[in-house]
Amino acid sequence: MVRVLLVDDQELMRMGFRMVLDAQDDLEVVGEAGNGADAVELAGRLRPDVVLMDVRMPVLDGVEATRRIVAADSAKVLVMTTFDLDEYALSALRNGASGFLLKDTPPESLVTAVRSVASGDAVVAPSVTKRLLDRFLGERVGELRDPAVLDVLTDREREVLVLVAKGLSNSEIAGKLFLSEATVKTHLGRILSKLDLRDRVQAVVLAYETGLVKPGEA
Repeated sequence: MVRVLLVDDQELMRMGFRMVLDAQDDLEVVGEAGNGADAVELAGRLRPDVVLMDVRMPVLDGVEATRRIVAADSAKVLVMTTFDLDEYALSALRNGASGFLLKDTPPESLVTAVRSVASGDAVVAPSVTKRLLDRFLGERVGELRDPAVLDVLTDREREVLVLVAKGLSNSEIAGKLFLSEATVKTHLGRILSKLDLRDRVQAVVLAYETGLVKPGEA
């Protein structure tokens, strides 16, 4: 059973998310919070698997709440926002969120995303996430991180990282490189380990920051 904490300052929005998630046999909403401060407290006490986090809230915004929850290793965080190009969402990703979705995401996509994050994957495939990275990292790519940090990767690992950063899933990468999906997962695990990254989202951000992938590349 995947245990979920809902965080949004709109009660109606929380109610909608609860209805979608509680309808699944393997998902359970264990708590709700209306601001980031309550979210941090509840995450520490309830230890949910996933926090569904709004980014724009009173008292404490979702970005800082995400940072504190991830730093305390209380739960994984999936960010929800109304706006498709939102600097708050990018900040949340860079502070440890495992994914980013729009609030009008179809129910089945929301359920899939929660399950993916709970299993240790990250939700970075939606094109909106890539546009977000393009916009807010674009002007600074190559300036934030020394590309030499990638020298520890083999050519194949670098190739896999490029495709991850372009938003391809493990199965899509496997098809493109003529590898098994298990082999792709092994390569990704080694990439994360060598670069001291927590998950797929951090790998995507690093690929942009080092210039391995340029803004606007498909």
